[in-house]
Amino acid sequence: MDHQNQPASSGIVIIGSGLAGYTVIRELRKLDKTIPITLVTKEPGYFYSKPMLSTALASNKSAEQLVSTNAEGMATQLEMTILSEAAVTAIDTVAQTITTSRGSISYGKLVLGLGADQIRLPLQGNAANEVITVNDLEEYAQFRKSIEGKKRIAILGAGLIGCEFANDLVLGSYEVDVIDLAPQALGRLLPEAAVQALQTKLSEAGVRWHFTTTVQSIDRNGDALTITLANGTIITSDVFLSAVGLKPRLDLAKAAGIATATGITVNRQLETSASNVYAIGDCAEVDGLVLPYVMPIMQAARALAPNLLGQVTTLTYPAMPVMVKTPALPTIVSPPAKGALGEWKINPIEGGLEARFESSDGKLLGFALLGAATAQRAVLTKELPPILP
Repeated sequence: MDHQNQPASSGIVIIGSGLAGYTVIRELRKLDKTIPITLVTKEPGYFYSKPMLSTALASNKSAEQLVSTNAEGMATQLEMTILSEAAVTAIDTVAQTITTSRGSISYGKLVLGLGADQIRLPLQGNAANEVITVNDLEEYAQFRKSIEGKKRIAILGAGLIGCEFANDLVLGSYEVDVIDLAPQALGRLLPEAAVQALQTKLSEAGVRWHFTTTVQSIDRNGDALTITLANGTIITSDVFLSAVGLKPRLDLAKAAGIATATGITVNRQLETSASNVYAIGDCAEVDGLVLPYVMPIMQAARALAPNLLGQVTTLTYPAMPVMVKTPALPTIVSPPAKGALGEWKINPIEGGLEARFESSDGKLLGFALLGAATAQRAVLTKELPPILP
């Protein structure tokens, strides 16, 4: 259903109603109250906080409660047209039109805020099709339904999302097994000492770890799932959640002949290889960086809005620490840049741990703060070099 009149024929069209899409529109409206904006989304068009999906159980919030504003409210608040439950099937960059399941729309400027999909590993066994991923509100609602009255949950993936879900579920008094091919949790983000501290706290909270192994098969056995690991361990579980990471949604851009690498390739003005087409958020790659976090999206939206209005603005990324939402041991990490030379210096403090990644001349290039050390976040962030100056 449309929330307002038919889309204007030019103006700005944004595909995707996630944080990226809506933040760009908010930034646009600060600069220009009247330019026609149309948001096209395959979702209902409501606004919700996606980072809350991995912490909503312990705070006892249902899927419905995570919606802060419905589509009508967003359309009114931001004075725009929302074309909801409309799948975009093609982009014609020459004619400047997009084809959707609800008709075609012309654009003056087009923004791709397509997001990313959960990576799904090919799994063996007769219950491989019962693997759940949680990447949006509808999937979260299904997940909550599937764990109702259940006790045991297995999670594939010990990264950021896997650890957040594990903590959230043990707080909800579920038994949780986490499986990962890596030798430790959050291996790519944290130094060894920090990982051990976090793993220990999560173990004490009730998480069981299965490292350096993978899932051989997942089979339905009456009411339960039998998960056989490559190392011979057998886990009996009620629900299997996969959280092995995200891959940017590229199909639409590729089919339209727009350049892609890991993400949709954009320059520092967030322009793609097609004129008048821009990309932002989890689907976009800026200078080789795909950063699927809240802070980079906010930064990018503040640069993209003026660019869409013809005011040339270059995106910069300051240091942007990432919060790992694990109440068992709150963690904030600002990993050093890829290939940065230096070493981790570990400083255990009462109730926490401070890890600093320093260059040979003592400059701070990254940090990990756990527990009580998270109080140092603001001070240390100021010392870090920018990610994109």
